Amino acid sequence: MKVLVPVKRVIDYNVKVRVKADGTGVDLANVKMSMNPFDEIAVEQAIRLKEAGKADEVIAVSIGVRQSQETLRTALAMGADRAILVIATDDVHNDIEPLAVAKILKGIIDEEKPGIVLAGKQAIDNDMNATGQMLAALTGWAQGTFASELEVDGDTATVTREVDGGLQTIKLKMPAIITVDLRLNEPRYASLPNIMKAKKKPMDEKTPGDYGVDVTPRLTIVGTAEPETRAAGIMVGSVDELIEKLKEVGAV
Repeated sequence: MKVLVPVKRVIDYNVKVRVKADGTGVDLANVKMSMNPFDEIAVEQAIRLKEAGKADEVIAVSIGVRQSQETLRTALAMGADRAILVIATDDVHNDIEPLAVAKILKGIIDEEKPGIVLAGKQAIDNDMNATGQMLAALTGWAQGTFASELEVDGDTATVTREVDGGLQTIKLKMPAIITVDLRLNEPRYASLPNIMKAKKKPMDEKTPGDYGVDVTPRLTIVGTAEPETRAAGIMVGSVDELIEKLKEVGAV
């Protein structure tokens, strides 16, 4: 069984994001980029499936700028077998929208015939949380979102989902699309020997045209602004004073 893992190049989660002075978007100049943390968890889970003998090959896919090959090399260093880079834009500020990404992934699925797609539940840059669900609709496959536990047994997958009311466990008929949450696993660090080996692993380059997909944006960014600065806290001397303060702001 093949496992397909889409990975996205995003601003590193440790970096403080800055908005451009003209408000047209986020400033990416000289900013450290890395793999989306949720996608990193998906890569780790795919590798664990292979190590457990439940998968034969792990294929990492990235859709975006040419620099995304760095993100794919990270996935290869972690343990993915090969990679596919779909160069969809030359502008690092141009974010390929979820529907276009899902359509391209559908084309890759038709070619590669994986048994399961493991994806991060969302990207930390746009927080869309839509690609996995759209891909499931396009393929007609079963889907399990927000997975915090995953068990694969033959042609079925048991997924424990994190939902508002707690945990939900569902059983899916494979092939399936599964989006992963933070508590699924702890991603491994790539060792130096594996980083060196990753440079020799195959990476195919494609374009959206190879899959008949138009990536022209359907959305327009009207403006980008930093969140309002939070007001400083207030120190109180007693519980009674705290209650009075809460009453003043209408909290009780």
